[in-house]
Amino acid sequence: MFDPTAFDNMKVVVEGAIYDRDLDGELLVTNREDLVDLANLSRTFKLAFSLTQSNRSNLHAELKIQAGLKNLAAEILEMGDSSTSAGCVVTVAFHLTHANDEKIFFNIQKVLEEIWGGERKIEQVVKINPIKKTVTIVNEATVQFNRLVVEDQIGDLTDMIDYIVLTLKELEGVVR
Repeated sequence: MFDPTAFDNMKVVVEGAIYDRDLDGELLVTNREDLVDLANLSRTFKLAFSLTQSNRSNLHAELKIQAGLKNLAAEILEMGDSSTSAGCVVTVAFHLTHANDEKIFFNIQKVLEEIWGGERKIEQVVKINPIKKTVTIVNEATVQFNRLVVEDQIGDLTDMIDYIVLTLKELEGVVR
């Protein structure tokens, strides 16, 4: 039997918390990825979901947990200062389809900064087809935490789901 890594423990707790909300009817899980990259010996777990009470098919969230070789080795081999390397990178992404309107971009930014705080790295990346003259774009707004999340903070990950739900509700008003 092996001792699960921080990545394994965080993944199981987050997955369980989100699926509990799916079973309760609050959230709808729309995609799940649990990847092992053998080329660079990293692991990635992604869970995408939306609000069940939403009538917006153009808005969903994705919670991603990643651990690279350095993170896994620091924990398993207890190398060097494992307290600074043993952990995971957590990213929250919100996928939205909306009009290509500068006001909407600023409103999205404002919502994300109000809920997640100014010390987080918040970024919006837009996909547009320049050949088609559509008025809508696909926006991926991400929130990054600028540090590793360690196993001692596993409770913060479940609390984070409340912030994601709140953000989805606020973004619904922005992308009407």
